[in-house]
Amino acid sequence: MATSQSKSTGSTAAKKKSASRSKPKALAMLEKDHREVEGLFADFEKQEDEAKKAEIVQTICMELKVHAQIEEELLYPMAQEEIDDDDLVHEALVEHHTAKQLIKEIETARSSDSLYDARVKVLGEYVKHHVKEEEGELFPALKKADVDLDELGEKLMARKTELVEKMSKSAKS
Repeated sequence: MATSQSKSTGSTAAKKKSASRSKPKALAMLEKDHREVEGLFADFEKQEDEAKKAEIVQTICMELKVHAQIEEELLYPMAQEEIDDDDLVHEALVEHHTAKQLIKEIETARSSDSLYDARVKVLGEYVKHHVKEEEGELFPALKKADVDLDELGEKLMARKTELVEKMSKSAKS
């Protein structure tokens, strides 16, 4: 009994610490990822050089795969445990699944494929919708929950670093 009481006190203290800053680390990191990918989609739309567009798309796909994986491994299980709305997490998982299918199609297509640009554009619109729901519904629910979002942010960043290194190595080989 004493253990859960001290654990609860620790969580409350960590939550208050997070609340004193503008954004807890986890949410700030995920929102930064969202803005970066939005910028990449905007760069794609403006770019006319096919080779540069293909480079941008390669970066978009890697960023989205890493982002989805860290959310699925760390954020969503914790969210499912801590918030009362299972539908938020279930919808996010379905959206991730669909986005990953589209990413696979994009990665296996040639940039000269007549549907290439359309697939990238649809992926961008899909991601924009997903981000709006995450930031507008899931993140506020997490902020209200009694969880340490700064500690989660550390875990997310460590896992992201690990995945980026792993994917970079496999891309070079």
